[in-house]
Amino acid sequence: MTKARAGPSIDEYLRERLMPVEGAIPHIPGIELFGNSIPAGTVGGDLFEYINFQQRYDVDARIQQAQRFSKEFLDPLPPGVPIRNSVDDHVQWLKGIPGYRPEMETEYRFARSSEQVRVAEALPDLYSTAGILLVDAQGHGVISAKIAATVHDTFHALMLTELDRYGKTTPMLLENLNLRLALAVTARNALGIMEKEYARENATMVYGEVSPNGLFRFANFGHPSPLVFSAEYRKFMKIDESRMVRFLALGLQIPADDPDRKKYYSLNLRKREISSSDLAEITLMSPGDILVLYTDGVYDGSDKEAREQLEAVMREHYREPAKEICNALLDHAVKQDDQLRQSGDLDLIDDKTVFIVKRA
Repeated sequence: MTKARAGPSIDEYLRERLMPVEGAIPHIPGIELFGNSIPAGTVGGDLFEYINFQQRYDVDARIQQAQRFSKEFLDPLPPGVPIRNSVDDHVQWLKGIPGYRPEMETEYRFARSSEQVRVAEALPDLYSTAGILLVDAQGHGVISAKIAATVHDTFHALMLTELDRYGKTTPMLLENLNLRLALAVTARNALGIMEKEYARENATMVYGEVSPNGLFRFANFGHPSPLVFSAEYRKFMKIDESRMVRFLALGLQIPADDPDRKKYYSLNLRKREISSSDLAEITLMSPGDILVLYTDGVYDGSDKEAREQLEAVMREHYREPAKEICNALLDHAVKQDDQLRQSGDLDLIDDKTVFIVKRA
């Protein structure tokens, strides 16, 4: 008998899931995108992904669906016809409450129809928008990879709801993702987890969207701030950090107005849920300007000497395509690891990810 071929190990499976293929890179006019990742072991806790809206979703079909719903929601349900949609279902409930008036159905149907009109108007923007998801689960290995995979799967499940309801991503996706990574109080108590212990079990994240004009609009959950390299001045430009809203790492802070806030462990309570005003913006002003996203295995975002070394790599490679710039920065990080090994500082070696956005 021939021996059955063994399936992939858990390490191989997670690494494959956390590494996108180049075929997923969105094509945005005037913008080059490329990311790459090197785990510290066989698998790591870093995750990056291109959100290629055109490739992942049938935008045309979604527009047609929203337009169809905008008309269907206006039509009263004929007698004897089964409920067709959520609007019919709610109208049936309305008719059973005290004080029901026929105009209530008309007003509700119009409101829900107009929501779908708005969705149909928002969806075409996805043709020229690319999303960038970058996650760094603390530590490295299978457990960290599992945390990163949880962020990945939750993100995409929430995205489906966002596009159906709004035709675009909204801060609510980020808020719900943050809650998904929070630790339930009952679980903490049952497991006997101390607050100091859990503080190390988290993930940082940046999610943003880039458009052809070079605008990158993003939310930052505990992640090192992006770097912007100017092709004209051949250096990293100073960014006004006071305008870069930065939340705690995913799951560590619940908004005070969340109805489930008492059910989750939170280092402290944020005053309110995330809104559009909390999203930071960076614009690549000139051709050749480069946005660099990274994890702390490449740069922790604070060391002046390490920043200068990255800047020197950028000066050498900034004229090259995004892919070559990305790989040059990763090569530099790998060489830094070699120095850490020679000095015996193996604990400082971490997963490494770089994501480049270059204005062509």
